[in-house]
Amino acid sequence: MLTVGEVAREAGVSGSAIRFYERQGLIEAGRTSGNQRRFGPDAACRVRVARVAQRIGLSVGEIRDLLAALPPEPALTDWQRLHGRLTAEAERRIAELHAALDDVRSGRRLCDL
Repeated sequence: MLTVGEVAREAGVSGSAIRFYERQGLIEAGRTSGNQRRFGPDAACRVRVARVAQRIGLSVGEIRDLLAALPPEPALTDWQRLHGRLTAEAERRIAELHAALDDVRSGRRLCDL
């Protein structure tokens, strides 16, 4: 089991980010007898996935749903499936942005003032 600091170091974020992700339900912690948080071995990976998903533009709720679809102890194939979903979503959003950019560059009037 990992401490907040260990997960933060492994994920490349601050301890406050780890606590934020926990409050949002993206990662889960158990508690020691001294009431200290302890995270499972995949917590840092979940945080890294969440950060990439945020950069793609997913909301916290969408990221929560994405991570909730993983089993408690994900296998490599589970992570690969998640990778595929993130890749497809990023590509979909890029295509939408390219279409919007084409509209802007088209020279057509976007509105009449």
